[in-house]
Amino acid sequence: MPVRSGVLPRLSAAGLACILCWPLASRAATPAQAADPVAATVDGKPIRLSDVQAEAARLPPNLQALPPATLYPMLLTRMIDARALVLAARRQKLQDTKAVKAQIALATDQVLENALLSKEVKPQITEAAIHALYDKTIAGKPGAEEVHARHILVPTKEQAEKIIAELNKGGDFAALAKKYSKDPGAADGGDLGFFKKTDMVPAFADAAFALKPGTYTKTPVHTQFGWHVIQVLARRQAPPPTFAEAAPKLRQKVLRAAVEKAIAQARAGVKVQTFPKALPAATPAAPAAPAAK
Repeated sequence: MPVRSGVLPRLSAAGLACILCWPLASRAATPAQAADPVAATVDGKPIRLSDVQAEAARLPPNLQALPPATLYPMLLTRMIDARALVLAARRQKLQDTKAVKAQIALATDQVLENALLSKEVKPQITEAAIHALYDKTIAGKPGAEEVHARHILVPTKEQAEKIIAELNKGGDFAALAKKYSKDPGAADGGDLGFFKKTDMVPAFADAAFALKPGTYTKTPVHTQFGWHVIQVLARRQAPPPTFAEAAPKLRQKVLRAAVEKAIAQARAGVKVQTFPKALPAATPAAPAAPAAK
């Protein structure tokens, strides 16, 4: 059928390289500290419950779903390991080596880049902005065209050609699909229902959308799944997606536009010179082989 388009990870490099700047635990805990107890100390530097919670929030959703009683002890162990590694590295003065300094500088630049983008972009990703884009580009406009089609999938071109020959003689498409098709939908006569052009692989979609209702492909259509004979039953204009359906893609568009705006503003504030000759030249294409005589 054509395709429609318990181990915790190690801490990040930034987390491992983080300078230990945690406050010393006081002898008499304040009310805030009592609500945020110390879960462990590494050379006297505390790891509080809030630190573990913050680290948990950075995990993939499937790991965040683990019960805290299971997740937090494992995560605390990894945080202790990371703190111990950082302290060992500092005792060896690795932070003063040229290679590590370069990596720290690169990490600092990346953090600053992300911080600026977050500051400039986040305020623009609002429901109002997404609604405005929906009203401008989708609301009140016709939806995408759809076709209702069915198909017969076979492994060879020759078999597909034989099926087309049977159809040319008046054969029943659904019956032939049930008899020959290797697609899971063969029992339903190869019926795919209505779909948009972007829902199918390009070769299949191009062939289906070129047909008029009631017609079928006169030559086999090849995709990575095999050879298809396609029949279109109907065409229609789909209704436009609702705001809820369109919102995820619209949010990404608003995000991309905001990022591009932030980049443009940043570049406008600096002087840029490029030196193309400093870059490697494109490799010239190999000469064509002479035609055989």
